[in-house]
Amino acid sequence: MDHTVVHFEIPANEPERAAKFYRELFGWEISRWGGAPGGGEAAEYWMVRTVPTDAAGQPIRPGVNGGLMRRMFPGQAPVNYIGVASVDEFVRRAERLGAKVVASKRPVPGMGWFAQLTDTEGNIFAIWQTDATAA
Repeated sequence: MDHTVVHFEIPANEPERAAKFYRELFGWEISRWGGAPGGGEAAEYWMVRTVPTDAAGQPIRPGVNGGLMRRMFPGQAPVNYIGVASVDEFVRRAERLGAKVVASKRPVPGMGWFAQLTDTEGNIFAIWQTDATAA
């Protein structure tokens, strides 16, 4: 498995304003996320398409799609998500190398699992495991 960026998140004080900015600047398709499969309450989250996707939501040409969300704390930085086969394995591996977990493994129902960490320099990043059975 290539361990490459598979998703990004941009925090914003005013997500609607940020969405308008990126739509107009780059022509990105940005739409409010309808929520998880199964009808749970929709999060305040916007999906960002920088490249076209197939029926499963995967890019059909090189590029990375992402999300835009309301900023949760002052100074919150954008986060890149790196694809891995196992969040659990890579959290352990990252911790052995000096990373710190800032958000433990969590599901995105029907999509996969993620955890957020800081590297040895204090930069935040996330790891992502695709899993349609995540709940």
